[in-house]
Amino acid sequence: MDRFEYEITQHASDTFEKVVYFCSKSGQCGIEEVTRDQTRTLTDILNNRGKEGWELVQIAFGKDGLMAYWKRKRNE
Repeated sequence: MDRFEYEITQHASDTFEKVVYFCSKSGQCGIEEVTRDQTRTLTDILNNRGKEGWELVQIAFGKDGLMAYWKRKRNE
């Protein structure tokens, strides 16, 4: 039977100035506002964790940042 370990990481909103899930104070949201730098930042987080064997389970976005939920197979 496979066994897994889990980890939750937090990433502050100042890292992601204009990710589509971070809307303006007036509630305006639009994917056209997401810059390549912002998508590259998220891609880097995903790729770096993937190199360590972590698989993304879910991302939860909020006004203060995001939380990423990861799992990887335990080597026993």
